[in-house]
Amino acid sequence: MVAKIHAIGPQEGHQHTHTVIFLHGKGSDCDEFSSEFFESEASEPRDQPRTLLDLFPTIRWVFPSAPLTHSERFDCIESQWFDMWSVENPNERPELQINGLKQSIELVLGIVKEEEALVPREKIFLGGISQGFATAYSSYVCGSKGYAGLIGLCSWAPSAVLAMMERGQEGASDITAQENRPIPMFLGHSNDDEVIPVEEGRELHDILRERTEVVVEFHEYEDGGHWINEPQGVDDMVAFLRRNMCQKE
Repeated sequence: MVAKIHAIGPQEGHQHTHTVIFLHGKGSDCDEFSSEFFESEASEPRDQPRTLLDLFPTIRWVFPSAPLTHSERFDCIESQWFDMWSVENPNERPELQINGLKQSIELVLGIVKEEEALVPREKIFLGGISQGFATAYSSYVCGSKGYAGLIGLCSWAPSAVLAMMERGQEGASDITAQENRPIPMFLGHSNDDEVIPVEEGRELHDILRERTEVVVEFHEYEDGGHWINEPQGVDDMVAFLRRNMCQKE
């Protein structure tokens, strides 16, 4: 499976130091999502461009498009990383998720491998929003480790992957044994998210903070909907990236 990819950066005159691979949510695509993503602004510097693209001129941003697959519930073709019955209750009928999720994990890990030809794994951040982060996190669980960090917005933990983690099924590797250091993880979720309820984000945080292979920071915002909060949420992501980019220099 070959994914359509929208990549931008590093900016002219800047050396490529890091890569962020970021997966859009259900129903979007790489072009639409990347355009909207770079409209979100931090609070500083005032009177200057302050999107993530502006603030990180050495990053290569990679936005893959999800496959177009059949939706069981709506009987149509949709852009989705895996099929799901309900976004409000994202782990309802998990059997619908498994095949698409496995295919998307393979696709994402292939993209990671391609990006490793440009920078080492320890300089690559893997993230996404909503179903995109559910897929990115699943790819982390089922693949090799050593990323610079993980970034998740408005998301949850797919029950199929949690089951693999708990039961040690084939395809879910022993993370702790493979990690030499805990991986930093940023999670952001708004209280007024009407697509994926904030309770799902809280549950994801509660699950992950019990695991030794990741160090999770969870940011909960009063508003922002099913998106990144502005400007505080963008500020928090900027701080996370800067802190963990410096650690890998």
